[in-house]
Amino acid sequence: MPIDPVLAVVGERATQSTYDQVYREMGLDQPVIVQFLYYLRDVLSGDFGRSTTTAHPVIEDIARVFPATLELATLGTLIGVLVGVPLGVLAAVKRGSLVDQIARVLALVGYSAPIFWLGLLALNVFYGQLGWVAGPGRVSIFYMDLVPPVTGLVLVDAILDDNWDVFWDALSHIILPASLLGYYSLAYISRMTRSFMLEQMSAEYVTTARVKGVPEWRVIWGHAFANIRVQLITVIALSYAALLEGSVLTEIIFAWPGLGNYIATALLSADLNAVMGGTVVVGCVFVCLNLFADFLYRFFDPRAR
Repeated sequence: MPIDPVLAVVGERATQSTYDQVYREMGLDQPVIVQFLYYLRDVLSGDFGRSTTTAHPVIEDIARVFPATLELATLGTLIGVLVGVPLGVLAAVKRGSLVDQIARVLALVGYSAPIFWLGLLALNVFYGQLGWVAGPGRVSIFYMDLVPPVTGLVLVDAILDDNWDVFWDALSHIILPASLLGYYSLAYISRMTRSFMLEQMSAEYVTTARVKGVPEWRVIWGHAFANIRVQLITVIALSYAALLEGSVLTEIIFAWPGLGNYIATALLSADLNAVMGGTVVVGCVFVCLNLFADFLYRFFDPRAR
Protein backbone atom coordinates (compact mmCIF):
# COMPACT_ATOMS: atom_id res chain seq x y z
CA MET A 1 0.00 0.00 0.00
CA PRO A 2 1.25 3.53 -0.73
CA ILE A 3 0.32 4.71 2.78
CA ASP A 4 -0.21 3.20 6.21
CA PRO A 5 -3.97 2.46 6.43
CA VAL A 6 -3.88 2.65 10.21
CA LEU A 7 -2.47 6.18 10.19
CA ALA A 8 -5.16 7.14 7.69
CA VAL A 9 -7.71 6.23 10.37
CA VAL A 10 -6.11 7.30 13.65
CA GLY A 11 -3.90 10.15 12.45
CA GLU A 12 -0.18 10.70 12.90
CA ARG A 13 -0.49 11.91 16.51
CA ALA A 14 -2.15 8.76 17.85
CA THR A 15 -0.47 6.85 20.68
CA GLN A 16 1.23 3.54 20.04
CA SER A 17 -1.44 1.66 22.03
CA THR A 18 -4.20 3.18 19.89
CA TYR A 19 -2.26 2.36 16.75
CA ASP A 20 -1.78 -1.27 17.84
CA GLN A 21 -5.46 -1.66 18.73
CA VAL A 22 -6.69 -0.35 15.37
CA TYR A 23 -4.02 -2.43 13.62
CA ARG A 24 -5.51 -5.59 15.13
CA GLU A 25 -9.11 -4.47 14.56
CA MET A 26 -8.39 -3.98 10.87
CA GLY A 27 -6.98 -7.50 10.66
CA LEU A 28 -3.57 -6.31 9.54
CA ASP A 29 -1.88 -8.68 11.99
CA GLN A 30 -3.11 -11.60 9.89
CA PRO A 31 -1.16 -13.09 6.93
CA VAL A 32 -1.73 -11.31 3.61
CA ILE A 33 -3.61 -14.26 2.09
CA VAL A 34 -5.98 -14.30 5.07
CA GLN A 35 -6.57 -10.56 4.75
CA PHE A 36 -7.33 -11.02 1.05
CA LEU A 37 -9.84 -13.82 1.72
CA TYR A 38 -11.53 -11.69 4.39
CA TYR A 39 -11.76 -8.83 1.88
CA LEU A 40 -13.30 -11.09 -0.77
CA ARG A 41 -15.83 -12.36 1.77
CA ASP A 42 -16.83 -8.82 2.70
CA VAL A 43 -17.00 -7.62 -0.92
CA LEU A 44 -19.24 -10.52 -1.94
CA SER A 45 -21.60 -9.53 0.86
CA GLY A 46 -21.62 -5.89 -0.32
CA ASP A 47 -19.29 -4.59 2.39
CA PHE A 48 -16.48 -2.42 0.97
CA GLY A 49 -15.51 -1.08 4.37
CA ARG A 50 -15.94 2.41 5.74
CA SER A 51 -14.62 5.55 4.09
CA THR A 52 -12.14 7.45 6.22
CA THR A 53 -13.06 10.66 4.39
CA THR A 54 -16.85 10.63 4.85
CA ALA A 55 -17.05 8.17 7.77
CA HIS A 56 -19.86 6.39 5.87
CA PRO A 57 -19.88 2.85 4.48
CA VAL A 58 -18.30 2.94 1.02
CA ILE A 59 -21.26 1.16 -0.56
CA GLU A 60 -23.57 3.96 0.64
CA ASP A 61 -21.23 6.61 -0.78
CA ILE A 62 -21.10 4.82 -4.13
CA ALA A 63 -24.89 4.46 -4.23
CA ARG A 64 -25.10 8.21 -3.62
CA VAL A 65 -22.61 9.36 -6.29
CA PHE A 66 -23.03 6.73 -9.01
CA PRO A 67 -26.37 8.07 -10.37
CA ALA A 68 -24.66 11.39 -11.20
CA THR A 69 -22.03 9.60 -13.29
CA LEU A 70 -24.67 7.35 -14.84
CA GLU A 71 -26.71 10.38 -15.89
CA LEU A 72 -23.69 12.18 -17.33
CA ALA A 73 -22.29 9.15 -19.17
CA THR A 74 -25.68 8.13 -20.55
CA LEU A 75 -26.37 11.56 -22.02
CA GLY A 76 -22.82 11.71 -23.40
CA THR A 77 -23.22 8.30 -25.03
CA LEU A 78 -26.56 9.30 -26.56
CA ILE A 79 -24.90 12.35 -28.10
CA GLY A 80 -22.03 10.23 -29.38
CA VAL A 81 -24.35 7.63 -30.94
CA LEU A 82 -26.90 10.04 -32.45
CA VAL A 83 -24.17 12.13 -34.08
CA GLY A 84 -21.30 9.67 -34.48
CA VAL A 85 -23.13 6.85 -36.27
CA PRO A 86 -24.71 9.02 -39.04
CA LEU A 87 -21.43 10.93 -39.37
CA GLY A 88 -19.47 7.70 -39.80
CA VAL A 89 -21.94 6.35 -42.35
CA LEU A 90 -21.88 9.62 -44.31
CA ALA A 91 -18.08 9.71 -44.27
CA ALA A 92 -17.93 6.16 -45.64
CA VAL A 93 -20.50 6.82 -48.35
CA LYS A 94 -18.74 10.08 -49.36
CA ARG A 95 -15.26 8.60 -49.08
CA GLY A 96 -12.54 11.06 -50.10
CA SER A 97 -14.94 14.02 -50.20
CA LEU A 98 -14.83 17.18 -48.10
CA VAL A 99 -17.42 15.66 -45.74
CA ASP A 100 -15.17 12.66 -45.19
CA GLN A 101 -12.15 14.86 -44.51
CA ILE A 102 -14.07 16.98 -41.99
CA ALA A 103 -15.38 13.89 -40.22
CA ARG A 104 -11.90 12.40 -40.00
CA VAL A 105 -10.43 15.63 -38.61
CA LEU A 106 -13.21 15.90 -36.02
CA ALA A 107 -12.60 12.30 -34.97
CA LEU A 108 -8.84 12.84 -34.83
CA VAL A 109 -9.14 15.95 -32.64
CA GLY A 110 -11.70 14.34 -30.34
CA TYR A 111 -9.62 11.20 -30.01
CA SER A 112 -6.27 12.97 -29.51
CA ALA A 113 -6.87 16.25 -27.64
CA PRO A 114 -6.61 15.99 -23.83
CA ILE A 115 -10.11 15.96 -22.43
CA PHE A 116 -9.19 18.22 -19.51
CA TRP A 117 -7.93 20.85 -21.96
CA LEU A 118 -11.13 20.66 -23.98
CA GLY A 119 -13.14 20.90 -20.76
CA LEU A 120 -11.32 24.02 -19.53
CA LEU A 121 -11.60 25.61 -22.96
CA ALA A 122 -15.33 24.86 -23.23
CA LEU A 123 -15.97 26.09 -19.69
CA ASN A 124 -14.12 29.33 -20.37
CA VAL A 125 -15.88 30.01 -23.68
CA PHE A 126 -19.46 28.83 -23.22
CA TYR A 127 -19.81 29.65 -19.52
CA GLY A 128 -17.23 32.31 -18.76
CA GLN A 129 -17.35 34.35 -21.97
CA LEU A 130 -20.71 33.68 -23.64
CA GLY A 131 -22.81 32.68 -20.63
CA TRP A 132 -24.81 30.18 -22.71
CA VAL A 133 -24.75 27.43 -20.07
CA ALA A 134 -24.60 27.15 -16.30
CA GLY A 135 -21.29 26.68 -14.54
CA PRO A 136 -19.80 23.81 -12.54
CA GLY A 137 -21.96 21.62 -10.36
CA ARG A 138 -25.04 19.53 -10.94
CA VAL A 139 -27.68 22.14 -10.10
CA SER A 140 -27.60 25.70 -8.81
CA ILE A 141 -27.46 26.10 -5.02
CA PHE A 142 -30.94 27.58 -5.02
CA TYR A 143 -32.41 24.37 -6.53
CA MET A 144 -30.56 21.83 -4.38
CA ASP A 145 -32.76 19.20 -2.67
CA LEU A 146 -35.97 20.65 -4.13
CA VAL A 147 -36.99 17.37 -5.79
CA PRO A 148 -37.21 14.02 -3.99
CA PRO A 149 -34.43 11.62 -5.11
CA VAL A 150 -36.54 8.83 -6.61
CA THR A 151 -34.04 7.56 -9.20
CA GLY A 152 -31.00 9.66 -8.30
CA LEU A 153 -31.05 11.14 -11.82
CA VAL A 154 -31.85 14.82 -11.38
CA LEU A 155 -33.38 15.27 -14.84
CA VAL A 156 -35.67 12.27 -14.39
CA ASP A 157 -36.57 13.16 -10.81
CA ALA A 158 -37.43 16.72 -11.82
CA ILE A 159 -39.79 15.40 -14.52
CA LEU A 160 -41.41 12.97 -12.08
CA ASP A 161 -41.89 15.80 -9.58
CA ASP A 162 -43.19 18.09 -12.35
CA ASN A 163 -40.61 20.70 -11.32
CA TRP A 164 -39.54 22.19 -14.63
CA ASP A 165 -37.45 24.97 -13.08
CA VAL A 166 -35.11 22.36 -11.61
CA PHE A 167 -35.16 20.39 -14.88
CA TRP A 168 -34.04 23.30 -17.04
CA ASP A 169 -31.42 24.35 -14.48
CA ALA A 170 -30.03 20.80 -14.28
CA LEU A 171 -30.07 20.54 -18.08
CA SER A 172 -28.11 23.79 -18.34
CA HIS A 173 -25.49 22.35 -15.98
CA ILE A 174 -25.17 18.94 -17.62
CA ILE A 175 -25.22 19.94 -21.28
CA LEU A 176 -21.60 21.14 -21.40
CA PRO A 177 -19.86 18.19 -19.67
CA ALA A 178 -22.18 15.75 -21.45
CA SER A 179 -21.38 17.33 -24.81
CA LEU A 180 -17.68 17.08 -24.03
CA LEU A 181 -17.98 13.37 -23.21
CA GLY A 182 -20.29 13.00 -26.20
CA TYR A 183 -17.62 14.47 -28.47
CA TYR A 184 -15.06 12.06 -27.05
CA SER A 185 -17.49 9.17 -27.64
CA LEU A 186 -18.44 10.54 -31.07
CA ALA A 187 -14.84 10.49 -32.20
CA TYR A 188 -14.48 6.79 -31.43
CA ILE A 189 -17.92 5.72 -32.67
CA SER A 190 -17.76 7.66 -35.95
CA ARG A 191 -14.29 6.36 -36.70
CA MET A 192 -15.31 2.74 -36.15
CA THR A 193 -18.60 3.18 -38.02
CA ARG A 194 -16.74 4.57 -41.03
CA SER A 195 -14.32 1.64 -40.97
CA PHE A 196 -17.11 -0.94 -40.74
CA MET A 197 -19.16 0.73 -43.49
CA LEU A 198 -16.20 0.97 -45.88
CA GLU A 199 -15.73 -2.77 -45.59
CA GLN A 200 -19.40 -3.44 -46.32
CA MET A 201 -19.72 -0.92 -49.16
CA SER A 202 -17.01 -2.77 -51.09
CA ALA A 203 -18.72 -6.14 -50.66
CA GLU A 204 -20.24 -7.98 -53.62
CA TYR A 205 -23.79 -8.01 -52.26
CA VAL A 206 -23.80 -4.17 -52.26
CA THR A 207 -22.71 -4.13 -55.91
CA THR A 208 -25.40 -6.68 -56.74
CA ALA A 209 -28.08 -4.61 -55.00
CA ARG A 210 -27.06 -1.51 -56.96
CA VAL A 211 -27.10 -3.44 -60.25
CA LYS A 212 -30.63 -4.60 -59.48
CA GLY A 213 -31.69 -0.96 -59.12
CA VAL A 214 -32.22 -0.92 -55.35
CA PRO A 215 -32.47 2.70 -54.11
CA GLU A 216 -29.18 4.01 -52.71
CA TRP A 217 -30.65 4.84 -49.29
CA ARG A 218 -31.87 1.26 -48.98
CA VAL A 219 -28.50 -0.13 -50.04
CA ILE A 220 -26.81 1.96 -47.35
CA TRP A 221 -29.21 1.57 -44.42
CA GLY A 222 -31.08 -1.63 -45.29
CA HIS A 223 -28.13 -3.72 -46.49
CA ALA A 224 -24.72 -2.34 -45.48
CA PHE A 225 -25.67 -0.76 -42.15
CA ALA A 226 -27.77 -3.76 -41.14
CA ASN A 227 -24.64 -5.91 -41.34
CA ILE A 228 -22.58 -3.72 -39.00
CA ARG A 229 -25.14 -3.40 -36.20
CA VAL A 230 -23.65 -6.26 -34.20
CA GLN A 231 -20.15 -4.76 -34.43
CA LEU A 232 -21.50 -1.35 -33.42
CA ILE A 233 -23.09 -2.84 -30.31
CA THR A 234 -19.65 -3.76 -28.99
CA VAL A 235 -18.23 -0.35 -29.87
CA ILE A 236 -21.09 1.52 -28.18
CA ALA A 237 -21.02 -0.72 -25.09
CA LEU A 238 -17.28 -0.23 -24.63
CA SER A 239 -17.62 3.50 -25.23
CA TYR A 240 -20.38 3.71 -22.62
CA ALA A 241 -18.31 1.77 -20.10
CA ALA A 242 -15.31 4.00 -20.80
CA LEU A 243 -17.38 7.11 -20.06
CA LEU A 244 -18.68 5.59 -16.84
CA GLU A 245 -15.18 4.96 -15.51
CA GLY A 246 -13.12 7.48 -17.45
CA SER A 247 -14.94 10.73 -16.71
CA VAL A 248 -12.70 11.53 -13.72
CA LEU A 249 -11.06 14.62 -15.23
CA THR A 250 -14.36 15.89 -16.62
CA GLU A 251 -16.07 15.50 -13.26
CA ILE A 252 -13.23 17.29 -11.49
CA ILE A 253 -13.22 20.20 -13.94
CA PHE A 254 -17.01 20.63 -13.78
CA ALA A 255 -17.27 19.84 -10.05
CA TRP A 256 -19.63 17.02 -10.93
CA PRO A 257 -20.45 14.93 -7.82
CA GLY A 258 -20.07 11.55 -9.50
CA LEU A 259 -18.11 8.33 -9.06
CA GLY A 260 -15.01 9.61 -10.87
CA ASN A 261 -14.78 12.68 -8.64
CA TYR A 262 -15.38 10.48 -5.58
CA ILE A 263 -12.54 8.09 -6.48
CA ALA A 264 -10.15 10.95 -7.28
CA THR A 265 -10.93 12.71 -3.99
CA ALA A 266 -10.51 9.45 -2.09
CA LEU A 267 -7.18 8.81 -3.81
CA LEU A 268 -5.84 12.23 -2.85
CA SER A 269 -7.05 11.65 0.73
CA ALA A 270 -5.47 8.17 0.90
CA ASP A 271 -8.94 6.67 1.45
CA LEU A 272 -8.08 3.19 0.17
CA ASN A 273 -11.41 1.58 1.01
CA ALA A 274 -13.20 4.12 -1.18
CA VAL A 275 -10.66 3.73 -4.00
CA MET A 276 -10.90 -0.07 -3.96
CA GLY A 277 -14.70 0.01 -3.73
CA GLY A 278 -14.99 2.39 -6.66
CA THR A 279 -12.55 0.31 -8.71
CA VAL A 280 -14.52 -2.88 -8.10
CA VAL A 281 -17.74 -1.15 -9.16
CA VAL A 282 -16.09 0.06 -12.37
CA GLY A 283 -14.95 -3.49 -13.13
CA CYS A 284 -18.48 -4.81 -12.53
CA VAL A 285 -19.85 -2.17 -14.91
CA PHE A 286 -17.52 -3.37 -17.68
CA VAL A 287 -18.51 -7.00 -17.12
CA CYS A 288 -22.25 -6.23 -17.05
CA LEU A 289 -22.13 -4.10 -20.20
CA ASN A 290 -20.24 -6.81 -22.06
CA LEU A 291 -22.81 -9.40 -20.98
CA PHE A 292 -25.57 -7.04 -22.12
CA ALA A 293 -23.83 -6.65 -25.49
CA ASP A 294 -23.72 -10.45 -25.83
CA PHE A 295 -27.45 -10.55 -25.12
CA LEU A 296 -28.10 -7.96 -27.82
CA TYR A 297 -26.10 -10.06 -30.31
CA ARG A 298 -28.78 -12.73 -30.07
CA PHE A 299 -31.46 -10.13 -30.68
CA PHE A 300 -29.91 -8.49 -33.75
CA ASP A 301 -28.15 -11.47 -35.33
CA PRO A 302 -30.26 -14.62 -35.83
CA ARG A 303 -27.06 -16.62 -36.43
CA ALA A 304 -26.10 -16.10 -32.79
CA ARG A 305 -29.32 -17.80 -31.72
